[in-house]
Amino acid sequence: MDRPTEPNKGETESKPTDKKISRRDLLRLAGVGGAGLLLGATGVGSLFSGQMRSAAKPASQVPEDKSADIVSFYGKHQAGITTPAQDFIIFAAFDLTAAALSDVRKLFQDWTNAAAAMARGELLGDTNDNLNLPPSDTGEAEGLSPSRTTITFGVGPSFFDGRYGLGGKRPAPLIDLPAFGGDELREEWSGGDIGVQVNANDMQIAFHALRNLARIARGKAVLRWTQEGFQRTSSSDPSGATPRNLMGFRDGTGNPDVTDEAEMNKVVWASTSDGMHWMDGGSYMAVRRIRMRVEVWDRSTLGDQEATFGRHRASGAPLGAVHERDKLDLDQKDEKGKPVIPMNAHVRLAHGDGSVKILRRSYSYSSGMDNKTGQLDAGLLFICYNRDSRKQFIPMQQKLGQSDLLNEYIVHTGSAVFACFPGVSEGGYIGETLF
Repeated sequence: MDRPTEPNKGETESKPTDKKISRRDLLRLAGVGGAGLLLGATGVGSLFSGQMRSAAKPASQVPEDKSADIVSFYGKHQAGITTPAQDFIIFAAFDLTAAALSDVRKLFQDWTNAAAAMARGELLGDTNDNLNLPPSDTGEAEGLSPSRTTITFGVGPSFFDGRYGLGGKRPAPLIDLPAFGGDELREEWSGGDIGVQVNANDMQIAFHALRNLARIARGKAVLRWTQEGFQRTSSSDPSGATPRNLMGFRDGTGNPDVTDEAEMNKVVWASTSDGMHWMDGGSYMAVRRIRMRVEVWDRSTLGDQEATFGRHRASGAPLGAVHERDKLDLDQKDEKGKPVIPMNAHVRLAHGDGSVKILRRSYSYSSGMDNKTGQLDAGLLFICYNRDSRKQFIPMQQKLGQSDLLNEYIVHTGSAVFACFPGVSEGGYIGETLF
């Protein structure tokens, strides 16, 4: 397997000098147009110091009492999939501008080093205290807890379009999603060559991570779209109950047990037996930006709302039951012989016969006001992981799109799919099984 490349032995390593460098000198050295982009790709700090911008400071920078707040970037599987959901998310899709596969490989090598460092709560680079150079880290997370930061990477169908000679390595399950009922997709929230899911228990730390990944990508990739999301914080709900969405109902009750390895191998993790060795231990991610018509929802009666979901709002229990985790009884009838859970209720259609499962990892979002309508642009950033979207997410969403009672109150405005790499060991880099 390829490993992060060493600096060119023939290049002369330059060091910062004692002579003050003016802003004009920096601009002159950076050049204009494409030359400026090239400088951004390596970073001003690395130009003068010969160090990769993503090189991390020693782990001693993180106080020992914060070590429990670290989720390691390294492991058999990528963090951020079965990791307990943090309080915040920033999701970003990138489009590649790199000319060659070697540039793409270098990007993932640099991103790996940076992501591992940020998960430990470390600053990036070694030019953060030189008055004559731009800092190699943007600095807004300095001195803060790692906040259980996880950064999860995946590649979309367009990544394999032939630009980099990888068309033959596109996995069969990585297909463009078909049109679903309720779709009103918009280009500015759809697609992408690369998907990056950043989670943390602090939004400033999550933003810091994405911002620095975007800096490192200059000259190789550009942001296509982003979406921030949130749920109730762990401090506001120490019991760790299932979070509620912006409709007031619990979201994720029916998730499979992430501690059950056999179940995860069945539902979430791809395998060599699926036909593509480089995805062994990875997973397929579906992302849907779902806007809620909250103004319409807020005028609906509680009875209509509960019939729409098929659950009680207060407890999260299925209609006709008492507790959130009570068995879903789809055969139960009321005194008039009608199904207690309506035939088109969301929970009934999503559950089906119980044989098809996905792992949900969704967050609420609010993007302010829609200037055209004067209504709130708010809803759900739906994210799920599955072993094969063709057999899991797609048939489930097709049923929901056709007759889900919830469709009266929602519209899907964004969509993307990604093949999320297997995990990586220290010394390797994310995506090395593919490259």
